[in-house]
Amino acid sequence: MGKHVLVIEDEPNIIEAISFILSRDGWTVDTHSNGHDAVSVVCAKSPDLVILDVMLPGKSGYDILTELRQMETTRKLPVLMLTARGQSKDRELAEKIGASRFMTKPFSNAEVLEALHELVPQ
Repeated sequence: MGKHVLVIEDEPNIIEAISFILSRDGWTVDTHSNGHDAVSVVCAKSPDLVILDVMLPGKSGYDILTELRQMETTRKLPVLMLTARGQSKDRELAEKIGASRFMTKPFSNAEVLEALHELVPQ
């Protein structure tokens, strides 16, 4: 049985690229593209892992991650943060809030797959 990932990202090209490589690797992929209701979507979909963009319309990935870490049901959910902003302060903030992994755009397909396999062993 494949694993289930929820990709919260607002850039269509990135959604398409990630969805393609993960589907090919056996993952069930759901996507969502805004921050407004992302937390409720995570709760409704119950994924094994979330790939979360930092800059989203409505609410930042940092705010979403903070909310997820405050809820009992999603406190330990693996979250891979993706961002175009790769400064060390961005990475430090993500780690402080509770990101499982932090990856900057652009990323390689192999990098994403490696990170997901580490966070959710198949």
